[in-house]
Amino acid sequence: MTAASRRFLIAGAAVVALAAGAIAAYFSTDSGAKEGRKAAKGPPAVPVTVASVSQETVPIRLQAIGNVEAYSTVALKARVDGQIVEVNFREGAPVKKGDVLFRIDPRPYEAALRQAEANALRDVAARNQARSQDKRYQDLLEKNFVSKEAYAQIRTNAETAEAVAKASQAALENAHLNLEYCTIRSPLDGYVGRVLLQAGNLVKANDVSPLVVINQVRPIYVNFALPEQNLPEVRRFQALGKLAVEALPSAPQQQPTQGQLIFIDNAVDPSTGTIRLRAQFDNADAALWPGQFVNVSVRLYEQAGALIVPAQAVQTGPEGQYVYVVGDDLLANLRRITVQRIDGERAIVTSGLAKGDRVVTRGQLRLGPKTKVQLVGPGAEPS
Repeated sequence: MTAASRRFLIAGAAVVALAAGAIAAYFSTDSGAKEGRKAAKGPPAVPVTVASVSQETVPIRLQAIGNVEAYSTVALKARVDGQIVEVNFREGAPVKKGDVLFRIDPRPYEAALRQAEANALRDVAARNQARSQDKRYQDLLEKNFVSKEAYAQIRTNAETAEAVAKASQAALENAHLNLEYCTIRSPLDGYVGRVLLQAGNLVKANDVSPLVVINQVRPIYVNFALPEQNLPEVRRFQALGKLAVEALPSAPQQQPTQGQLIFIDNAVDPSTGTIRLRAQFDNADAALWPGQFVNVSVRLYEQAGALIVPAQAVQTGPEGQYVYVVGDDLLANLRRITVQRIDGERAIVTSGLAKGDRVVTRGQLRLGPKTKVQLVGPGAEPS
């Protein structure tokens, strides 16, 4: 190989080395720049939903589970024997006081009534005759035309006829009553249940099984129990005025029904440590139904200036309850709080928060101390 060829190869190798170094330097610089940008950017912000702490006047309530009870319940029974010939209502339908519900075959009682009327007329005639005879014999006794013993017999006959006439009149009234009992009417406004004896059946007076049961639901009662520890404050506030009570059926679309406390039992149940109470509701829309279980809330008084947060914002840890508060720098910080009570979907807080603080209501599981957050949904900052 000539000297010129060697010089050419050495120059080419130098050029290749310089090019490789430049490429390596480029990729090294680009990788470092990317890492620097990642380090500057940090982890992505956690999307959360927030709500502001409000300060309101809220009612102080006692919560319980109650059972609805009909205002009045009547089990209709027949008062005479016979065959049912009419059932004049539909099962489960509303009825009014005085509506005819059943008719029992009246023909035997109509015949008995006619017989009682005839007996009454006969005995009244006999009484009148005995009275007239007593009057005549009394005049004869005054003139000494008859003996006292004879008059005494006439007087006894007149009194006996009087008694027989009264007995016949009582039998006549009883026959009228038995005929009236063949028509069975509703004694109250309410809803009828299932018919236990249909038309065509024979019924006995005062049988064990009723013909039908009627429940009055306007107004209606709700019975519930509270721990005995709440009894003093319930009695104290009831002495100041009527206590309002709300009943909320389990159906989510229904609104609470308003009523008032009317009864506190006279003794605490020692087996459960609770006191039984009763509230009355107008129940105009029949939202409450006998036998139904409802959530009951007794309002004691109004608490002014209470700090309110959504109950879903409150978390519980080893050291107690806490919330995440989002500052103006969009960093979430853990804040220990004291919750006085939970009222439905709201929590009443006594310490740890101030009015206007923003607390996280959704997304807490991904948060830690000074976590960067992004506000989404209700409570987010307008962009």
